[in-house]
Amino acid sequence: MTLKFIARLRSRRVVVQDQLEVQEQAAVDGGGDGEDCCWAKLPPELLREVLLRIEDAETRWPQRKTVVACAGVCNSWRLIVKEIVKCPEITGKLTFPISVKQPGPKDGLLHCFIKRNRSTHTYCLYLSLTNALTDDGKFLLAARKHKRPTHNDYIISLRAEDMSRGSSSYVGKLRSNYLGNRYTILAGQSAHTGSKMAKNHSPRLPNLKHASSKVHLANYSMAHISYELEVFGSRGPRRMQCIMGTIPTASIPPEEPARAPSEFSGRNTDIFQSNPIAHSEPASMGNFLSGSLCGQNNGALVLINKAPRWNERLHCWCLNFHGRVTVASVKNFQLVASPENRKIVLQFGKVGKDLFTMDYQYPISAFQAFAICLSSFDTKVACE
Repeated sequence: MTLKFIARLRSRRVVVQDQLEVQEQAAVDGGGDGEDCCWAKLPPELLREVLLRIEDAETRWPQRKTVVACAGVCNSWRLIVKEIVKCPEITGKLTFPISVKQPGPKDGLLHCFIKRNRSTHTYCLYLSLTNALTDDGKFLLAARKHKRPTHNDYIISLRAEDMSRGSSSYVGKLRSNYLGNRYTILAGQSAHTGSKMAKNHSPRLPNLKHASSKVHLANYSMAHISYELEVFGSRGPRRMQCIMGTIPTASIPPEEPARAPSEFSGRNTDIFQSNPIAHSEPASMGNFLSGSLCGQNNGALVLINKAPRWNERLHCWCLNFHGRVTVASVKNFQLVASPENRKIVLQFGKVGKDLFTMDYQYPISAFQAFAICLSSFDTKVACE
């Protein structure tokens, strides 16, 4: 029955893009939520059972497109799918766009990889679909480097073809200082709920309302990254520290789920609304980039890179990436909560000329992990 049901769904051509850019429908006649279609009239008990079976059957991409398609049928379906699909912290699955801003799984590292394009200064993050180091992957995020006179910005977006700050696919950005040894991760958040409705002043349609295409976003600081300066010009491995401003030192008690965004919406403008534990004050970003806040974590989780060991036989610094990194590079790193803690929260390393693996887990999100890795790509005038 489930397979036939899925086939009928596909025959209805419920089209949902990989980036899940669900288009708004004009509310001219008060409709637009799909509740007048035949699929919305199914008995709730039967519908829930069918959707549960689909969720259990389609565990990996690209098959999980079916789960996304079910959420796009109508409002009643969306509410049930929202209840059924759990966050990545519990299931280890990335389904909807909001998943990239939710903490990763608790039971192990989620394998991803980054592709770099040197000519366009762009970076694309993919979810690994197999255990191989190279596969097609499921696209998650993209970033582009923008050089400024006094700093660099990396704009992070849901879409590789649209990476502007005013876009509805804008997620956040990474900003550096002039020396390239301090970075701030800024997350984008809608300044209002839903689309801004404005009166249409056309004389032909005096009462028609339309959705404004302009997206009003506000950035809030959610993490700070610092690299230790090499004062005497030593060429040793990099030493870095990440102050995760929205994650407490305790990293959320194990018996409680992480406080993270849980809403996904058909409206792009509020698809990334979040409820962080603590927002840093906007003024603190400039102070951190100038170096005046060094060491002030205010109870936030601090991640440090795991110190590599010198290998006498190979005459180089080495870390155990368990086969996930194959090329030696100064960019390679592993982040842990303390030198005594063996749990790797994030690891990043090179496997090809422009190909890098990125594996992360709870309590950081894919967006945070991607931004931290982008800082490793940037030029560091005073650190090398």
